[in-house]
Amino acid sequence: MAGNTIAVIGGDGIGPEVCAAAIEVARAAGATVETVEFDLGADRYLRDGEVLSEATMDALRSADAILLGAIGPAIGDTRIPGGTLERGLLLKLRFTFDQYINLRPFVGQVGSIGEGADFVVIRENTEGSYAGEGGVLRRGTPAEIATQGSVNTRFGVERCVRYAFDLANRRPKRHLTLVHKTNVLTFAGDLWQRTVDEVKGEYPDVSVDYNHVDAACIYLVEKPMNYDVIVTDNLFGDILTDLAGAVCGGVGFAASANMNPMRTAPSMFEPVHGAAHDIAGKGLANPTAAISSCALMLDFLGQHDAAQKITAAVTADAGRDNPTQPRSTAEVTRAVIERLA
Repeated sequence: MAGNTIAVIGGDGIGPEVCAAAIEVARAAGATVETVEFDLGADRYLRDGEVLSEATMDALRSADAILLGAIGPAIGDTRIPGGTLERGLLLKLRFTFDQYINLRPFVGQVGSIGEGADFVVIRENTEGSYAGEGGVLRRGTPAEIATQGSVNTRFGVERCVRYAFDLANRRPKRHLTLVHKTNVLTFAGDLWQRTVDEVKGEYPDVSVDYNHVDAACIYLVEKPMNYDVIVTDNLFGDILTDLAGAVCGGVGFAASANMNPMRTAPSMFEPVHGAAHDIAGKGLANPTAAISSCALMLDFLGQHDAAQKITAAVTADAGRDNPTQPRSTAEVTRAVIERLA
């Protein structure tokens, strides 16, 4: 089987450490990957002002997939204007490469609030409040006006909803929950609700529910095991998945995929956690989320055997005796490798 070229953006803080661990596990599982390193993130920006040039975009486009570690300055570092990296790097990659599906799987870890839960959040990834619609007038004056719109197209909503239904139809519970705020966001919410109502007729075996986003936050804490596939918009999905990560054992376990299902450009896979500069270089970072993200990447690329081995090994490691015992990055990596079947 031919290998895949992976663009690795280690980024900042613990990002390079967890990416290195993920690639080590991938190769130990039998994955055939060639990596190309890209120096991007807060450190790069502070060094020479580079965020994400068109030349770098062209180089990234030639990869089969992107593995991202973490992007962002240390807490309290105000040298980078807000939104510079988020919009100029992360959102630029998602929008330009049409990574319109953000997939985040959650399995409740032993001892967590969500123990026993097993669900996936499908978040629309290229529209909504993050599309950049809005502006400001009279900035810095008492009469300042700021607007921030939410862009929702039938095309964008429907392709996300269809992906979620397809996924739900392949899972044992075959259940989908739309999360929005249709009672207040009556235009965007109505578009989402009508789209779900129309598409569900093509999936007679999938049961469908609706939750307001505020209610979903309660249910995720009180009874997360009731969820199977959640589909939602960009902003709500961003918030819900951070909450889900905390409920299911911490963001150190939370993987994510920014996917272009049409494969017209590379998809990007990343752990949900941040750069954690305070522990960078100390060998203390938990690489589990990066390893699981790598498994999602390999599965998407067709290296299913390696992906399944990694996922099973991560699951077995999570169920080990004394799961709360602190371990180093190297210890976690070694433990996962030892459990590869």
